[in-house]
Amino acid sequence: MELLKPKAPPPKKRPSLLVRFLAFLTTLALVAGAVFLVAHRDVWNLDSLWRWIRYLGVERSDTGQADSFPYEGGSTNRFALLDGELLVCSPTTIRLYSGSGAVSLEKAVSMEQPVVDVNAGSALVYDAGGRELLVVSGAQEVFSLTLEEEESFLSARLSAGGYLAVTAQTSGYKGVVTVYDPSFQAVLRINLSSRFITDAAVSPDGSTVALLSLGLSGSSFDTHLEFYRLSRSEEDVEPDLTCSLGNDVILDMDWKSDGIWLVGESALSIYAADGALSGRYDYGGQYLKNYSLDGSGYAVLLLGKYRAGSGTTLLAVDAAGSAAASLSFDEQVLSLSAAGNYVAVLTAGNLQIYSQELNLYRTLETTQGARLVLQRADGSTMLINADTAHLYVPN
Repeated sequence: MELLKPKAPPPKKRPSLLVRFLAFLTTLALVAGAVFLVAHRDVWNLDSLWRWIRYLGVERSDTGQADSFPYEGGSTNRFALLDGELLVCSPTTIRLYSGSGAVSLEKAVSMEQPVVDVNAGSALVYDAGGRELLVVSGAQEVFSLTLEEEESFLSARLSAGGYLAVTAQTSGYKGVVTVYDPSFQAVLRINLSSRFITDAAVSPDGSTVALLSLGLSGSSFDTHLEFYRLSRSEEDVEPDLTCSLGNDVILDMDWKSDGIWLVGESALSIYAADGALSGRYDYGGQYLKNYSLDGSGYAVLLLGKYRAGSGTTLLAVDAAGSAAASLSFDEQVLSLSAAGNYVAVLTAGNLQIYSQELNLYRTLETTQGARLVLQRADGSTMLINADTAHLYVPN
């Protein structure tokens, strides 16, 4: 019997000249686009495309400004951006405004000195020196805390992982820190009677809390950075690790993925999770006028030679404590803000947005009397004056 031979596959058809030409044009366009983006990365980037999509339905002027909207003004108001919306906290009311001015949350409160901290899509508002605290997420109140009459809040912070560290003054102790997990269950309480606790922050992975304590070393005050594992037992009361920070007064702290950033009166310091000093930038005797720790992998410092006066220097400091870039300003800086890869500087004359390398990204000449700027990670900003706010979306 004769075996059947398998049929040979039909010859492959080569693409037509038109298809090959279109493919060539597509490749050429992609290469040209990539070269253009690399050459103009400080002006055109993926954020530009994202802004174009996100704000497609928002009416804007030729300069990129959206219509302003009113808010209830007040000299004690505090402002923050929560998921792109404007959070306004007054002593009597907390309101969350969309970019068009619609109110998505309104909550009556009673606070003398409201303080706001935003992280991980949630906002924490507490009364410094008072007894009221609440957490907002998804335009809803998700947690509240009222201290006893003899207690008062010193500080409170939300971590990137959703942990809450609350530092309070309590009768019988010089400082108390309570840590709450993301479901707002208390998981650790630290009571100190020998040193004052001024601040505390939880690590991004939720394993450790670092607190700042102040006490006497000989005849002078010194500050300690103390580490406590959250998994410790109630009988284990000693810190796992202690670092001396000297007599520099620490004004702010933030535990990021690359370390604990500490803003002092005389220097910016970055400590690793094992307590090692990984970076430090000394102000060299200059005065700290303003700062932001909200950038991605860098801090922004505004330093001046004199307490009063307009001559200042803006610095972008990396996690190694090196000044990666600097700019000088002869006019008074009213406000500065950082987010993602952008730094916004507001003066009486204009708004300037820079990249984290402090290369100029956009300039807005008309600020409508704004006194405060809040930078967004996509490059847009919120400008705020005495009783109105408006969104600026760079074209």
